Order: sequence, then C-alpha cells, then structure tokens
Amino acid sequence: MCTMDTPFIYDKYVTGKNFIGRKKECTAMANLLSSNENLVIFGTPKSGTMSAIQQTFFNMKMTGKHFATCNVNLFNVRSLSAMLLKFGNAVIRSLATTADEYEYIVETHLAGTHFVFDQKRFCDFDEAVSLNWDADANDIFFMLRLPARIAAARGMKIYMVIDEFQTVAGLDDNGQILRSFKEVLSERRNDGTGCTFVITGSCYNAMRSIFHKSPMFRGTIEEFTIPSADEADIVDYMVKGLLQSGKVIEKDAAARIAHQFEGNLWYINHFVSICDSLTKGYITNAIMMDALNTLVSIHDVRFRTSMNNLTLHQISFLQAMLEGVTRFTSADVVRKYKLNSSANVVRVKEALMKKELITFTDNEEAVFLDPLFKYWLTNFYFI
Repeated sequence: MCTMDTPFIYDKYVTGKNFIGRKKECTAMANLLSSNENLVIFGTPKSGTMSAIQQTFFNMKMTGKHFATCNVNLFNVRSLSAMLLKFGNAVIRSLATTADEYEYIVETHLAGTHFVFDQKRFCDFDEAVSLNWDADANDIFFMLRLPARIAAARGMKIYMVIDEFQTVAGLDDNGQILRSFKEVLSERRNDGTGCTFVITGSCYNAMRSIFHKSPMFRGTIEEFTIPSADEADIVDYMVKGLLQSGKVIEKDAAARIAHQFEGNLWYINHFVSICDSLTKGYITNAIMMDALNTLVSIHDVRFRTSMNNLTLHQISFLQAMLEGVTRFTSADVVRKYKLNSSANVVRVKEALMKKELITFTDNEEAVFLDPLFKYWLTNFYFI
C-alpha cells in the first residue's frame, strides 16, 4: 500500500494537489450540480471517477457554496433491506451525530414506514435506522426520499453520492427500486435547497444498460463522462512527483507510461510508486520494465481467473480484437477465429460485456476496459 508521504496515491480517491487535470470537466460538473441536475457518471474501473466527483465538491466549496454531501457505496448489498438500511444509515450519519438526532430523523422523516430507531440495535450494531418488518414499496420510496425531506426541512442543499449503483440491478426487487428512484429523481427543486443525486459504478456496461440503453431515466438524470487526464498533465505530475524524492524520469519515458496505461491513473500511480522504490536516482528503461513485470505479477491471478471463466469462442473474440478486427460478424472473421456463426458472435459480445472485460462505443468500436489486462493478453497469453 502507498505511504502517506508519496504523491503517487492509488489506494483511495484524491483531491487538491494530487488531483490531475480534468479542470474543464470538473467545472462542467459543478455547473450541472449547481443547476440541480442529477448526474450519472460513466467511467471505466479505477479511472478516477470518485476523485473527480470529490474534487468538484472541493472546488464548489472553495467558491463559497454551502451544502452537505452524503456518500454510500452499495458494493456489498445483497438484499433490498440491506440496501435501504445502508442508504439510510449513510444519510443519517452524514447529517446527524447523536442517538437523539438519529431517533428524531427516523421518527420525523420516516413516519408511516417500517423503519424505526431501535435503541438496542443501535447499542449492539451501531444502526442509526432499523427495520421492524419486511420492506415494501412505501418503505423504498420514503427511504430514497429521505435526504430530500431532510434538506427541505432544514432549508439546505444535499448532494447524495451513490457508488456501485449497478448492484441494485441484481436485487430481487430491482424493478420497484428503480421505479421509486426514478420518481425521486424527478422531484427537483429550483430554490437552492433539496437533494441532487450523483450516481456512479465500477461496472461500466451494467451502468450504461441501466441509464443509457434503457429509456427509463431519460429526462431525470444527465449522463456525464469523465475522460482521462491529458497526457501532458500526467507527464508533468510524474516528473514533479519523482523529483520530490530525488528521482528523475525523462518526459518521453513518462509519456510512454501514460500511453501504455491509456491514462488510467490508478495503474500509473501504482506503477510509478514501484519505480520510485526500485532506484535512488534515474528511472531507466530496465527499472520501468521491472516495475511493469511487478505490476503484472500482482494482477496475474485475477487475469488468469478471468480467462479460466471464458469459453473458447470468447477467447477467440478477444484475440480478434487484439489483432485489429472490427467486422466481427463477417464470414471470413467467423471462419478464421472459429466463432461458429454471426449469431454466436452477438452472444459472445454480450457475454464478454456482461463480464465487464470489453465494451463497445456508440460507433460500435470494441474496446478493452482494462489496459493492463490488454497488455497481459498480448504479452503473456496470446504468445
């Protein structure tokens, strides 16, 4: 894990001096949020989405805007009740500090539901809100409206950040949750108070399936994409960061790193921190190769597991991508890569997207979601 004094942070989101580039995107995001636009932010895994969101809030506060933020990560929820309680606990704990305040919020803003403040569960499990019965449709709607109700009562602005939202689609009650969520998103205020949502998730294709391909949320939430930082900003960041510890890297070498990892700052930070640990002075090509091999070895088991879970047709499709194929359903491609049929190609594409290994742009261009996985396939698998 990276240490506290390194500029190359990869174990948590960053803001301030450690946030790289994307100033225009953060400004655009701030303008949308200030206009009470709900946002769904598409980003590939570990591409800096949460850092950009938090940097945007940081910038907004620096301009004198007053608001509260609530953050909830739905990664490990496996049931409707778990999701609602995690959401509620995150909201209440962000806006209150004592047991009496927790109880007041539950009794005031969740009255008429199956949510309660249970003193025993608070003492035993530290729950700010509990359920005394199975959750129903009314419970879902009231809980999702909780931050807006608190904001209205206090005359304040709240930004509700929900991470790993795609988990909702896997719950048994996902239809009711999504319908209630759409209704909540539609209730926007224009007086500078209320709740605005910022939604994101690490499963790129699953998130696009919910918010982009389906018409369900159109008109209630704005789609926003955060690109990688400009190569020049990444190069400058690497050069200056290494200088802090007396290390030197040529700009051309830094540019090659940025290109190799396609601007993915999580990989770049981890890679450069490894380089930093391998030398007391100059970052040579040999050191960079050692660092790359080290990084690959860290992720090798994960990549092997991904490949072990693929069919031969799916593996052949990945090979075709690496070899520059664009017309996957053409007869010669189907024959060369033994893809069986054009109908099977469609099924293979959908399966690989469901596994979050690849995606397709709006122009139907096939893209690997993970640049290191792409490198591993080229140099360690298809050899």
